[in-house]
Amino acid sequence: MRKFIFLIMLICTSFVEAQYTYKLAVLKYHGGGDYYANPTSLPNLISFCNTNLKMKINPEVPYVDAGSKDLFQYPFIHMTGHGNVVFSASELENLRTYLQGGGFLHIDDNYGMDMYIRTQLNKLFPNEGLIELPFNHPVFHQKYDFNGLPKIHEHDDKVPKAFGIIRNGKLVCLYTYETDLGDGWENQSVHNDSQEKRMQALQMGANILQYVFSR
Repeated sequence: MRKFIFLIMLICTSFVEAQYTYKLAVLKYHGGGDYYANPTSLPNLISFCNTNLKMKINPEVPYVDAGSKDLFQYPFIHMTGHGNVVFSASELENLRTYLQGGGFLHIDDNYGMDMYIRTQLNKLFPNEGLIELPFNHPVFHQKYDFNGLPKIHEHDDKVPKAFGIIRNGKLVCLYTYETDLGDGWENQSVHNDSQEKRMQALQMGANILQYVFSR
């Protein structure tokens, strides 16, 4: 009887997974930063993309450790937070292998992460520093047309910028700074953002996913 129940569960799980083309995850890291910030962000972005771009993204978004082999199950990993970030040598090696093998990392500074994540990215790819992406980069011109990143939240009155790490001519990591896209993806009640700001954030997020999945 137990084998029968297990078989039914396995079939149901396989059927559910077959409905989706893509899976996303949030990166879990050490150092004290709140990797778990913005819990409604990716589910809302996924819903937006599935509805408006007809993507088939699994709505379940797990947290995955930077050093875990499970990282390789997800073509797109999202990372956010407000504070410190620390990767061990083995975690850096795992992330490096993931990105060199076709994975993509999107880092969205939720204010306060910048000085820490830059240090870790320098360790991740010492020979390929962050470069600022120009406004004509394809990531800004997918389903929705943008002239650079939208400004969702004001913090230090700085211009939002998109930085990337490029390996062998391919963008493998996107770092969005002074924009707070993830806050804009959250439920409206969390930050009380205007519908216009939330729509800008969701559309830019959709562009990022479309760019990654269409490469």
